[in-house]
Amino acid sequence: MSMKMERLIGILSILLQKDSVTAPELAKHFEVSRRTISRDIDQLCRAGIPLVTRQGAGGGISIMETYRFDRTVLTREELQDILAGLRSLDSVNGTNRYGQLMEKLSAGESDFLEGGQSVLIDLSSWYKSSLAPKIEQIRRAIDQHRTLTFHYYSPNGESHRTVEPYYLIFRWSSWYVWGWCLTKQDFRLFKLNRMEQLCVTETEFTKRHVSLPNLRNERIFPGGIQVKILFDPVCKWRLVEEFGVECFKEQPDGQLLFQADYTGKENLLTWLLSFQNQAELLEPEDLRQELVRMLENTLKKYQ
Repeated sequence: MSMKMERLIGILSILLQKDSVTAPELAKHFEVSRRTISRDIDQLCRAGIPLVTRQGAGGGISIMETYRFDRTVLTREELQDILAGLRSLDSVNGTNRYGQLMEKLSAGESDFLEGGQSVLIDLSSWYKSSLAPKIEQIRRAIDQHRTLTFHYYSPNGESHRTVEPYYLIFRWSSWYVWGWCLTKQDFRLFKLNRMEQLCVTETEFTKRHVSLPNLRNERIFPGGIQVKILFDPVCKWRLVEEFGVECFKEQPDGQLLFQADYTGKENLLTWLLSFQNQAELLEPEDLRQELVRMLENTLKKYQ
């Protein structure tokens, strides 16, 4: 999808959510000139979307409540991609608000809505009942520029945080909020499953200049431990699923030599134990000895 098409869809999305918006506001939001926005609005009108422009104080661009999109503005493939994304958001909270929006986008074609798409995305999880209210609270706080307070559980301990929220993020099968932490005086990424006693305060904040969070794998899962592990052949499917086919070398006896720069000691030991007796940690030696002590202490509990 071209940048222009993405901008046209973005403009329509804003007009769906707001009664009216000005051309300067759209130009600032999409980081283009007012002349470009004027051309976009003209193109949307030519595509059959009834937009109304009012001049003067309180004026702006708005869209008629009873409109339907002309099918010439989007291809069927583009509509299917948008539908998959919108339905994925409905899967989080069990509503049909985005499906209803899609009815407008697809001009009410029931066959298209019911089964014409080829991509289905479900963003819900085992924690859906607890995640949905958190997501709604965070979205409200972001929209209203209100701070969030919550009790947070992290590997470094428990703490009470007050945060200016900016982005709600789905990454690596988990939901996060990215915001300015007033406790740490810095931007931080917080995992929703670790947040309790979440509350949207009455305190409004002035929006900061905020950059997108760094979501590279090595930032979320920092490396630092060079490991060598010997796996039984029956573990091949898990290694392929979790790290890819290049992560191990098959030995003459069929065993799999795994080498990687792993994330951290606790994660490594927990991951290794999930293989029971089908894996042997070869290096580093200090972690091998720590694993031995852990297993000995565990054995004592069951003797």
